[in-house]
Amino acid sequence: MLSWFEQKAIVILLTLLSLGVKNIVTGPTAPGFFTPDLLAILNEKFGLRSVTTVEEDMKQLLSA
Repeated sequence: MLSWFEQKAIVILLTLLSLGVKNIVTGPTAPGFFTPDLLAILNEKFGLRSVTTVEEDMKQLLSA
């Protein structure tokens, strides 16, 4: 999981994406400069998603 509490988080995300890492979970919220369209593209191409509820996140993690 990648948290946006630190400014270097976007650099870490870009590095992970350039290395081909997929299905990254971010949170707790997306940065303000991530538009809904950009988030949709990142989700479609890289499987990027935000955390949801504990129950839902655990269900997705355990099913992988």
